[in-house]
Amino acid sequence: MVFKPAFLIATLLAASSVAASPRIYTYLDSSGTRHYTDVPDNNRYRLLVLSPHDRTASGDRYDWMLLSKAGQYDSIIEKAAVNASVEPNLLRAVIVVESGFNSRAVSKRGAVGLMQLMPATASRFGVSNPYDPRQNIHAGAQYLKFLIDRFGQDVRLALAAYNAGEDAVERNGGQIPPFTETMAYVPRVLRIYQMLREQPRAT
Repeated sequence: MVFKPAFLIATLLAASSVAASPRIYTYLDSSGTRHYTDVPDNNRYRLLVLSPHDRTASGDRYDWMLLSKAGQYDSIIEKAAVNASVEPNLLRAVIVVESGFNSRAVSKRGAVGLMQLMPATASRFGVSNPYDPRQNIHAGAQYLKFLIDRFGQDVRLALAAYNAGEDAVERNGGQIPPFTETMAYVPRVLRIYQMLREQPRAT
């Protein structure tokens, strides 16, 4: 069977009370479809380390309605990953943390779209419309690949640079800058990436 990851929510049940602060769980089934829920009913599910009370890097709360439609971007993500020579699940993890799959997301600093491109970065990679998912994801993938290459294939440093800027990593002696946001951002993306990458398909 050809594995075609579908970042799709088959079920995400609303909690009976917002105060209950439900967490989001996920598993990958035998057909390659990813399922999400806040009420896991079997041991196939694993914690996604996201809660409805968490916020994306853009500053918005996670919206399960947006996450449920994430599968529509799978083909774009796969093509962008191949073109940029990066892993598609790394792109997915970045998008989850950056925008929660909100293509209209805009941060207070002016970063835009699914991969939260700053205007200068969007221009640098030929983006004419940063809200366009295809342009945004392809440019974000190219930028991420550039950062991975620049920092010696160190994904941790590449992610730190994606969040805090290339110069910030350089100024900190090639280490993750001691910014609260960045120090939380890097392990958060890596946790989601690891889970998406290594989780076996459930039968």
